Amino acid sequence: MIRNDIRNIAIIAHVDHGKTTLVDQMLRQGGVFRQNQQVAERVMDSNDLERERGITILAKNTAVHYGDAKINIVDTPGHADFGGEVERVLKMVDGVLLLVDSFEGPMPQTRFVLQKALGLKLPVLLVINKIDRPDARCAEVVDELVDLLIELDADPATLDRPIIYASARKGTATLDPDVPGEDLRPLFDAIMEYIPAPEGDPDGPAQVLISTIDYSEYVGRIGIGRITRGTLVDNTMVVRCNALSDQVSPPWRLTGLSLYDGLKRVGAERVSMGDIVALTGLADISIGDTVCDPAAPEALPFVAITEPTVTMTFSVNDSPFAGKEGQYVTSRHLRARLYRELETDVSLRVKDGETPDQFEVWGRGELHLSILIETMRREGYEFQVSKPEVIYRYENGKKQEPIERMVADVPQAYAGAVIEKIGRRRGTLESMGGSDRVRLEFLVPSRGLFGYRSEFMTDTRGEGIMSAVFDHYEEYKGDIPHRNVGALICYETGEATQYGLFYAQDRGTLFIGSQTPVYNGMICGESSRPGDIVVNVCKQKHVTNMRNASASEDSLRLVSVHPLTLEECLEFIDDDELLEITPKSLRMRKRELSHEQRAKAAARSKQ
Repeated sequence: MIRNDIRNIAIIAHVDHGKTTLVDQMLRQGGVFRQNQQVAERVMDSNDLERERGITILAKNTAVHYGDAKINIVDTPGHADFGGEVERVLKMVDGVLLLVDSFEGPMPQTRFVLQKALGLKLPVLLVINKIDRPDARCAEVVDELVDLLIELDADPATLDRPIIYASARKGTATLDPDVPGEDLRPLFDAIMEYIPAPEGDPDGPAQVLISTIDYSEYVGRIGIGRITRGTLVDNTMVVRCNALSDQVSPPWRLTGLSLYDGLKRVGAERVSMGDIVALTGLADISIGDTVCDPAAPEALPFVAITEPTVTMTFSVNDSPFAGKEGQYVTSRHLRARLYRELETDVSLRVKDGETPDQFEVWGRGELHLSILIETMRREGYEFQVSKPEVIYRYENGKKQEPIERMVADVPQAYAGAVIEKIGRRRGTLESMGGSDRVRLEFLVPSRGLFGYRSEFMTDTRGEGIMSAVFDHYEEYKGDIPHRNVGALICYETGEATQYGLFYAQDRGTLFIGSQTPVYNGMICGESSRPGDIVVNVCKQKHVTNMRNASASEDSLRLVSVHPLTLEECLEFIDDDELLEITPKSLRMRKRELSHEQRAKAAARSKQ
């Protein structure tokens, strides 16, 4: 049976190509909002971190009505580090809208998500967004898309479907880029015509594959998935099974069924094949589980998630300031929180470390792990982390490392600097094109991009755009220098003074300001030359009987204070350093706080 009253689609694209803005307009024109209702921009980005950073981190469900049909929409993240969110929700839909920026064209994440959609045999509807940009180049972008589809062995039917030209910001769509659109009706019509309706047996035993987990303080864990077969009725008995194991759970009672309507979940007594539904009642339901009729416990296969490529060590904070700012500080708290994250993040891996106070956390990239760190510190956790490292693997006795496909769009004057820097980081230039702005495509080791983003912005005077996505594993490329300069290290515990910082700033760039609490072995700045330098930023001005003594100290101006963000701290720290994270502070430090012990260790290593 085919349910023509439903369409299930996912919107996929590279970061900042306009997915969430398009969903805003689809909701508005789908009648979800009143005509005069005031609605925040990017309404689907409800997470605080998503609003602050302007990116989508978690995939979210919504639904609009068009005519007699209901269109279930999944808004997905665009950043490569959250590709796991995209991979798992593709099992819930029958087709995808691929959004491409009218100027940037296909980017690394565009290739990644398109490849995943084509691998699942999902129909792809192409949408060129931001056609109202002054620098739009729709014809060239269409050619680039066609080349990409051919390269990825796309179904010929994909090339036969019409291309939609849209302005998500204005809420318009058209089939002809030379004829301006008036609303999103051409997009809705294309979805209804070219995205297939759900197909299955509504009278067979019920079967739901759980693709997303939500949580409510009132009802606990909520499993979200698509009904692939049969009908579910509220307050009936079901079982849970998984394709990776032969175990079937004892029967449990559904205590709630909900469907998506606009931005809300609406309770339902009965849901049928093709619906995207939220289930409550089972405490330990997980992503990848299949909820079935007890008479026919058949598990559905879940999509294979791309393996993580970056690892960090999370450990209990043992600095002199430990326990002063955090609410959850013990290894028990840290372990429970990390393993709880596994229930909702399919791209993450966690295992116990070498000591009871350490945990190895594997993720898809620096941003993936930094979002987890930022979320935990906002929840009141206090801990410390090591420098991010790539995950190597061995094949036929040879060491292999992850390689990323990086695309940089830079003014022509700065292209040489970018090529030179990537060359030093063992990257190879794959292609180069453009005139005023040059588009560079590299294959570069993942570890070669650690700490490069800030250098890239400096080298391109803030005008460059870069993005990268994991491509494949290759044989180890050789050593890459991580940091060419040393660190400024605090000599003693106390409070940094204007006087001490003024005379320390000649040695490099300071990361802290006056009256900042510091401790022996804490990093307070970046040295201007190789090798670490110990500085006394707590030094006081000698007391004199001169009347202008305090006035002269006030005249000491700090000219090079540069507080680091979380991502910049992770890029800066080296192998012998740690980042201390509390709800209020970020402090970089040496693993060995004692200056004498570090000097002895350095002397032994030279012998």
